[in-house]
Amino acid sequence: MRVWISGGGGFVGSNIVRAAVDGGHDVLTTAHTFVPPPDAAYAVSKVDMTNGADVRASIDSFDPDLVVHCAIMNDWDRMYADRQASWNAYVNATRHTAQAAIEGVDASYVLVSTDWVFDGTQGGADELTPPNPINLYGTLKLASEMVALEAGGAVARVSGVNGQHLARPSTPRAQDRGFGYFVASIVDSLSANEPFTVWEADDINMVATPSLALECGEIMLAIGEKHGTGVFHCCGADAVTRRDLAELTCDVFDLDADLLDFGPPDPASMLAAPVPYDTSLTTPRTDRILGRTATPVRTLIERFREQYAAQVGEPS
Repeated sequence: MRVWISGGGGFVGSNIVRAAVDGGHDVLTTAHTFVPPPDAAYAVSKVDMTNGADVRASIDSFDPDLVVHCAIMNDWDRMYADRQASWNAYVNATRHTAQAAIEGVDASYVLVSTDWVFDGTQGGADELTPPNPINLYGTLKLASEMVALEAGGAVARVSGVNGQHLARPSTPRAQDRGFGYFVASIVDSLSANEPFTVWEADDINMVATPSLALECGEIMLAIGEKHGTGVFHCCGADAVTRRDLAELTCDVFDLDADLLDFGPPDPASMLAAPVPYDTSLTTPRTDRILGRTATPVRTLIERFREQYAAQVGEPS
C-alpha cells in the first residue's frame, strides 16, 4: 500500500511510520519540525494540517491507499488558552484529512483517537460504549471521531500507549497523569539505579488497558487493508493499575522492584481539567473484524524489552 500518515514526528506517529515501513509499504508522513535521518525509508513533508487546500494537495499528490491521521496539538496549556486553535488542530484537521482521503482519492481512512473519550467511570468500555469525555482533549477527540465516522472512515482508539519514541529517541521521558511513557520512565530510572515513585491518587488515570505503540500501528494498517470503518480499540488484553504495570515492568526487565515507591503525584504535573480514573477498554469488535486476539500485557512488555534492547541496549 501507499500510506500517508500525519504526525510522523510524534510518539505514536513515529511507530505507525515504522510499522508501515516494516510492512513494505510506501510511506509519506507529515511533520512539523522533525527532520528524518538521511537514510530514512520514507518521505517527510511539512503540511499545515489546519489548511484544507494544503492537506488536499499533499494527499492528492501522493495518491495513497490509506490515510492515517495522527497529528494533534500536543500542548495542554495552549489547547485551553486558544480554543479556536485547538478546534482547528483537532476537528478541522480531521475534516480536511478525511475529505481529502475518502472523497478525494478514495483511500481508506483511520483517525487515531484515545481512551480519554471516556469519563473514567466506564471501565471495560467496548467499541460501542457511548463516550463521555470530562476534559477538552477528550471532547476534541470525540468531535473528531464523529467527523471521521460520518465521512465513512475508521476510528482507532489507543490506550495507555507505551514504547519507544522512534523519531526522537533522546526525548526525556517522564511520568504524567496518564499511562503514556510509563514503562519507559520506569526502565530509564531503575536502569540508572535511581528510585521511581509510582503515582497513586484519585485524580489521575489509575487504571488502563496498556498498548504498545508499534502494535497500535500494525493494527491500524490492518484496519486500512480491510477498508475498515467504525470504531476499533488498539490496546492489549488486560486492564491494570499503575502499581500492577510498574511491578510487571520490573519483572520483565529484570529490574530491582525495591527501587519502586508509591505515593501522590508531583503537584507540578497538575492539568487544567479533570482526568479520567479508569479508562480500561475491551476489544470484541476489533478482534472479530480483524480476526485477531488482543495481546496480553506481559507479552506487550516483553516485546517492548526487545525494542528497548535494540535501540538503547539492555537495562543494566
